[in-house]
Amino acid sequence: MANNYTKAERPTMYFIGVTTGKSSIMKVFPEWAKYLEIDAEIKGFDFKPHDEPAKYLEAVRFIKNDPKSEGALVTTHKLDLLEACKGEFEGLGPYAKELREISSISKRGNELWGHAKDPVTVGLSFEAIVKDGYWNETGAEMLILGAGGSSLALVTYLIGRAKDGRDLPSKIIINNRSEKRLNELKKHAVKMVEEAGVDINLGFNLCPSPADNDAVAVNLKEGSLVVNATGLGKDSPGSPLTDDVIFPQKGIVWEFNYRGDLVFLDQANAQKEARQLSVVDGWFYFIHGWTRVIAEVFHKDIPTEGPVFNELCEIAARAGSPTNKAG
Repeated sequence: MANNYTKAERPTMYFIGVTTGKSSIMKVFPEWAKYLEIDAEIKGFDFKPHDEPAKYLEAVRFIKNDPKSEGALVTTHKLDLLEACKGEFEGLGPYAKELREISSISKRGNELWGHAKDPVTVGLSFEAIVKDGYWNETGAEMLILGAGGSSLALVTYLIGRAKDGRDLPSKIIINNRSEKRLNELKKHAVKMVEEAGVDINLGFNLCPSPADNDAVAVNLKEGSLVVNATGLGKDSPGSPLTDDVIFPQKGIVWEFNYRGDLVFLDQANAQKEARQLSVVDGWFYFIHGWTRVIAEVFHKDIPTEGPVFNELCEIAARAGSPTNKAG
């Protein structure tokens, strides 16, 4: 993939991802910018997952040194980009240091800053899906498929939720096909739980194949939540589950993505009626994720609820409907 690092002629925000041109944000951002009175455009930089460190460094240095390049949203590459470019940042937000990832690049004067917004945005999305008291009422569990940055962000949010005395799943299970990433997440999660002084039931499973994930899903309690945080279906084809998976009765199925060949979502919808499932895609995660980063990049106060936020949702739905999976 060849990215065009040309000096920006007007204020520009970048999207660092894998298939950025297919994202609805390319249609949504110009409409949001008009509504929010932000004079700027958006451009995408595409990299393959776990790309060469030098390529991430080239992109970050371009943004840092180009006067009208205001910042970026980072997806898929959050961990790898920070590892490759940490020497370029004058400052990191608290979650970025804690999680060793960034989902947002912005400028403060002459300083380049990196932020990890995912614990905030995934929390806002989670609270829109699961009502307070649900876990105490049901005793249900949560299965997170994948051990990347989004999974760690969700675990971080849940630890914060525990610190606030709010209800949690009776058990939080994380599955991953790579032992290295699973062990990294386990190390960070256990450390955060100990530092927070909270009681959370965590489980970790090495699951190299979709059938291994099926074997865990079938034993979940009624009402449990299954999350696809792997990127499969968007960044690369497939699903972390097979078509033979059995979702928990009366469960909740949450696909973090809203676009692509979402096999995981299709598998859940195929069982929606028989298993009485609540099936949710990543559209609100998309909206919360982008509005939090736009607020950071352009130093703009954008609410997370209320009339302005509702209008942003309406604008997004008109400009880039989640039913248009090609974005």
